[in-house]
Amino acid sequence: MSSIEINSKRLRWSEARQFADRLRVPTSALLFGLRLWAGVCLALYLSFWLQLENPSWAGASAAIVSQPHLGAALRKGWFRLVGTVIGAVAIVVLAACFPQQRVGFLLGLALWSAGCAFMATLLCNFASYSAALAGYTAAIVASDLLGATGGANGEVFMLAVSRASEICVGIVCAGLVMAMTDFGDAPRRLAKEMAALATEILAQLVATLQGRGEGPMESRRIGFGLAQRIGALDAVMDEAGGESYEVRYHLRELEAASVGLVRALSAWRRVAVHLDMLPSEQSRDEIGQIARGFPSELMARSSGAAMTGQTDAARLRMSCAAAVRGLLAMPCATPSVKLVADEAARSLLALRRALGGLLVLADPTQPVRAHRRTKLPVPDYAPSLLNAARAFIAIAAVELLWVVTAWPNGAFAVAFAAIALTLFSARPDQAYATTMMFMVGAAITTVLAAIANFALLPQMTSFAGLCLVIGLVLVPAGVLMTRPWLPPVSIALTATFIPLLGPANQMTYNTLAFYNVALAVFVGLGAAALAFSMVPPLSAELRVRRLLGRTLRELRQLANNRLELTSEAWEERIYNYLQALPEKTEPAARSDLLSALVVGNAIIRLRPIAGRFDLDQEFSVALDAVAQANTAAAIERLSDLDRKLDVIARTIPGLRVRERARGSILVLSETLAQHQTYFETSPL
Repeated sequence: MSSIEINSKRLRWSEARQFADRLRVPTSALLFGLRLWAGVCLALYLSFWLQLENPSWAGASAAIVSQPHLGAALRKGWFRLVGTVIGAVAIVVLAACFPQQRVGFLLGLALWSAGCAFMATLLCNFASYSAALAGYTAAIVASDLLGATGGANGEVFMLAVSRASEICVGIVCAGLVMAMTDFGDAPRRLAKEMAALATEILAQLVATLQGRGEGPMESRRIGFGLAQRIGALDAVMDEAGGESYEVRYHLRELEAASVGLVRALSAWRRVAVHLDMLPSEQSRDEIGQIARGFPSELMARSSGAAMTGQTDAARLRMSCAAAVRGLLAMPCATPSVKLVADEAARSLLALRRALGGLLVLADPTQPVRAHRRTKLPVPDYAPSLLNAARAFIAIAAVELLWVVTAWPNGAFAVAFAAIALTLFSARPDQAYATTMMFMVGAAITTVLAAIANFALLPQMTSFAGLCLVIGLVLVPAGVLMTRPWLPPVSIALTATFIPLLGPANQMTYNTLAFYNVALAVFVGLGAAALAFSMVPPLSAELRVRRLLGRTLRELRQLANNRLELTSEAWEERIYNYLQALPEKTEPAARSDLLSALVVGNAIIRLRPIAGRFDLDQEFSVALDAVAQANTAAAIERLSDLDRKLDVIARTIPGLRVRERARGSILVLSETLAQHQTYFETSPL
């Protein structure tokens, strides 16, 4: 047998094994499928026992809030409760404002859904979900409130109470089942990931200072990957807060720890970029001076060994503090040495704050020490306004179709259009694709629900039989939700199966009614997909340009002293803009945004120092050049300022301050030169 045939067989065998591994169902996935099934069955049982009007909404709510992770399920359930109450109150108020005015009521419903789509885009994580839910809860209540042509029937208050009660029963049942069968591990996962990130950033910093760092391109790739992992901590923090009250009590400290990781990463990247720009001999000289000031504990961590507990993290925090003291006291012969020492100290200080977050997770009973974060501006209102306008137009169009055709299930179509338009618009880049995949899942669910309704359920005469039929669909759907394959399809299976099945105390098997409901689901989802296609979201490139332009305008206001911010407030503002960047943002754009962070920080630090040594006039000239997008003139003026600081006699008090100022001037000049194209751009 030839080597080619042997390799071909090995390749086929490897592909077969990979396919088999993908088909293998982990125990945790099967357990989640069973929890999902149990939560829905409990919700339906309580709804039947309480004789609620429409038990299917209780079962559907239990299915929707169930998540593979306990913290996510509990947090989602809590925010769903909040959104449900707000939506129910909103529809009551709307009906009171337009008691006999069909047009006013329908326009008000469309405006309310548009406002919720606006807020769902502005907010993050489960708060965004709550805003979306407030929008489509109102539409769900309206689907039973209104007649065939959109006329109110005068029972809005009782319907709102009924629907809200059904939804709340589902949420509570799902939460109880999850809490009783899953102890959760979000705090442990959060602590593990934060420890790994802190260790990796420290290892990169030490390797760079020892001359063992990667090349510029590889270093940038590593930094980009670490930044993405830090950004993903927000969702895990939300889960950890859902599982533990003590962790939720310390969320501000954990957010501060996440920001500390970003600061540490940014400072390491400034060290790496600066050393890459230096001649090799000078670079080795400076690295040798700085690396010798690190304690042995930090040098041992350069191997990348993760922390193992609270004592380990506390000891490493003390080592970081000792290293910072040594770096700040180190005599620096040149501004370049001072730059590297200061940035290394900033990185270690930021890592110390991040390690404080690990101590909180290890012992959540300690008192809160984090400062209250300042109110941050909204990065960009344009995507939210566009989503609101799209939701209003699409929902109003479905309402018009409903009124004109007098379709009995038109209100149900409005409800599903509101669900897709408010829920999926929170992620504009994926809204259309998600809606289409959701429609595919709804099509599969329609077939399964039809089989269950007309072939299986007529043979069942007990609640246990109903639960068995539901389990045949929900358990596999729950398993699929834990897998990375086509998640919108599996979510559609769990979200639409119970409404299509329509379980009730007295089951009726009406074929025409079933297909009318299924058609309403597809009309609503199709209208949302058409709206996303005809009014597409702002492109990622345009959103990036808008964010970069806004940052540049604010930087020039900072240079002109028309924007007064502390260094910490400026950093938080830029980090907020970084989180608002689309997922597909090019690394160069992120680098430009971080360069604005560096320049702004340098300006804030240098302004009081220039005034202290009567050089504020010279510094103002350099800042005017920055504000006028003349980087060459700015770099020249900064060189003059550096020379004037250099000629001040060393016997005059403030030598350390002047050395630090010269390092900041070097950072400012290098950043302006490296990103000259960006700083000379005309913002949108």
